[in-house]
Amino acid sequence: MAELKYEIVENLGSLGENARGWSKEVNLISWNEKEPKYDIRDWAPDHSRMGKGVT
Repeated sequence: MAELKYEIVENLGSLGENARGWSKEVNLISWNEKEPKYDIRDWAPDHSRMGKGVT
């Protein structure tokens, strides 16, 4: 599987947090060094892991 590169360009806000401490966030993210897109998904507290989301 190819490595997925991402950079959170801007955090626009948090929509809530679940029992595991992950938060659903709205961010502007650059995927694989391309133009940033708006994104909504669950993130681990340190942003090292992510859940499924919508870009």
